[in-house]
Amino acid sequence: MTTFPYWVAGKPVTSDETVVVRHSFDGSEAGSHHVPSTSDIEAAVQAAHDVQDEFATLPAHVRAGALDHVSRVLGERSEEIAQLITAESGKPLKWARGEIGRAASTFRWAAEEARRFSGDLQRLDTDPGGTGRLALVRRVPKGPVLGITPFNFPLNLVAHKVAPAIAVGAPIVLKPAPATPLTALLLGEILAETQLPAGSWSILPVSNEESAKLVADPRLPVVSFTGSVPVGWGIRDSVPRKHVALELGGNAAVLVCPDWTDLDFAAQRIATFAMYQAGQSCISVQRVYAHADVYEELQAKVLEQVRALGTGNPRTDGVDVGPLINTAAASRVESWITAAVEAGGELLTGGKRDGATVEPTVLANVPEDASVMADEVFGPVVSITRVDSVEDGVRRINDSRFGLQAGVFTRDLPTAFDVSAKLRVGGVLVGDVPSFRADQMPYGGVKDSGVGREGPASAMADFTEERVTVLTGLTL
Repeated sequence: MTTFPYWVAGKPVTSDETVVVRHSFDGSEAGSHHVPSTSDIEAAVQAAHDVQDEFATLPAHVRAGALDHVSRVLGERSEEIAQLITAESGKPLKWARGEIGRAASTFRWAAEEARRFSGDLQRLDTDPGGTGRLALVRRVPKGPVLGITPFNFPLNLVAHKVAPAIAVGAPIVLKPAPATPLTALLLGEILAETQLPAGSWSILPVSNEESAKLVADPRLPVVSFTGSVPVGWGIRDSVPRKHVALELGGNAAVLVCPDWTDLDFAAQRIATFAMYQAGQSCISVQRVYAHADVYEELQAKVLEQVRALGTGNPRTDGVDVGPLINTAAASRVESWITAAVEAGGELLTGGKRDGATVEPTVLANVPEDASVMADEVFGPVVSITRVDSVEDGVRRINDSRFGLQAGVFTRDLPTAFDVSAKLRVGGVLVGDVPSFRADQMPYGGVKDSGVGREGPASAMADFTEERVTVLTGLTL
């Protein structure tokens, strides 16, 4: 198995210490990586600080060209990288392959945005004192970025930190998840093939304890974090003077309205995206509120679809649901299922655990305060609840501390607009589940789901601030 170096200022570095990463399905070795030394961590941060002015003024074609190169090579090496994603995360190959395509698109979109990141002109002679004056309003980097990514998308969520930073010319120090650092380190091989200046990027697979020091470092004034709620808000509270963007997950809900007739489609989408990646997605379907007119039929169809999902070894083609990231996570999910049933919920299918694997599970009539409803399960569990009106469904969706995305199955346009206006979430999907995400669209949440938006253009705005240059003595 490969032992990956880490990356300091764009150069591969090794150390005396290595860590083995194991497959969560059978414990086999996925690979290993060298552990950054304290001096190399310091060198990476200092290099990012030192190169910031050079990188900010690097011609757009150089930054865009580097992003295009990464996008192209991801496509060329897609099967190799998909195998690595599956090996270190336990994600079924079908979803790993899909992640490669999404990451390639994310880098491609960032390249396109880099080419049109131009600013605006604003005439100032609208008042007498501004006669002959013109303002050039551009966005410039706030400074080097610390990107912290989770385990569930070890390539595409890395792309959503790295690509927009490169696009705007902001140096980035990336800290991948300890459970899945290998794909990010392989990405370093591709980045190293570009002409980006030394210091513009580093990839450091450090411990969560070491990352706290990076968060506190004043040379990294921007922190972009995707992960758990307590860690994310803890970061923001610890550095109140920094710019902190947070994507913290949720308990995504679906509302199936009485006018929706294609229940086969709704059931297929609900079953697939409640269980894909073993439910380890911030926008996997967790809560389903079905109107009484469609509840019984929808529930039966969801059960049929869930029971048809292929489970087992994620390396095998055709497997839809593999293991969770580790046995501890699976044990927690199992305990939440048990607690939901003890609280009065009905177990319709699944519920059993084998090591790190939890059977795809469907529950019904679960109390709203049970963990599988109120918190983020991050496992292959969905709960279906009957509601008597669309208004009741909206109320129940909003009665949550999270607000990332929600799905609404309706073909009635006034209902779609009304529900979209009332749902307190970052995104509403009409005619689909909340698990859809186009990587170029603004993506993020409200309440405990975080602050800020991802998507190349949105993140580029987040990593930058306006700078005004006023030109004087002009004829306009």
